[in-house]
Amino acid sequence: MRTIGNILWFIFGGLLGGLAWIFAGCIWCITIVGIPFGKQFFKMARLSFMPFGASVIG
Repeated sequence: MRTIGNILWFIFGGLLGGLAWIFAGCIWCITIVGIPFGKQFFKMARLSFMPFGASVIG
């Protein structure tokens, strides 16, 4: 069920959401102060692509 949920999520919005998080992370990484935020945005992008059965740690 996790795989089916991830596939449906990816098709119906996960792709756009993940790309938006990646774009925001790139924008935040331009400045030195924003790098920690940018790294967290990349973690959220990974979670946004396949949320079922995933966790954000570290």
